[in-house]
Amino acid sequence: MSDPREAEVRKLVREALDRALGPAPGAPAARAAPHPAAAPAPAAKPAAAERRVAIGCDHGGLELKQVLARAIADELGWQVVDCGTHSTEAVDYPDFAAAVGREVAEGRCARGIVIDAAGIGSTMAANKVAGVRCALCHDDRTTLNAREHNDANVLALGARIVNRGLATRMARLFLTTEFGGGRHARRVQKIMALEKR
Repeated sequence: MSDPREAEVRKLVREALDRALGPAPGAPAARAAPHPAAAPAPAAKPAAAERRVAIGCDHGGLELKQVLARAIADELGWQVVDCGTHSTEAVDYPDFAAAVGREVAEGRCARGIVIDAAGIGSTMAANKVAGVRCALCHDDRTTLNAREHNDANVLALGARIVNRGLATRMARLFLTTEFGGGRHARRVQKIMALEKR
């Protein structure tokens, strides 16, 4: 059980994120003072099956994985499927990136997140799983682009590259940003067609 100070900090962070990014679809409303501007219409709730995210890491990403898994479950209400690892004992990142990729590609999870020290190796490994579009992101802009333009279904993070706060915000953006479609859909189809060659 988290201590009261941690709960209060989480509440304040959720309120700040809601003010900056708007409330996450399906997230419990933060109890903040009403904003003077009119609130946007609530987004439609995704089906329960769509609110599952697979998350995996190597030993270098363990601490960040634990932070993100807790934030995703507590603040967004998504079900988190933990693909490991569960200790700081040295392991091989391709094993865990592939496990996350399979959860997404086989439809058991709508999205995935993979973490290692730099994020590069896990990106490469996840993208070897047919049906995965894994994007290594470093900030809000790359995360939004990955979702809006590329319909990325797996986010890769480097635990030594992005700090906890930024990573948490990026995970939230990744899980709540819709694909833009339109001209981008044709390009994503061409990306996916490369797997068939």
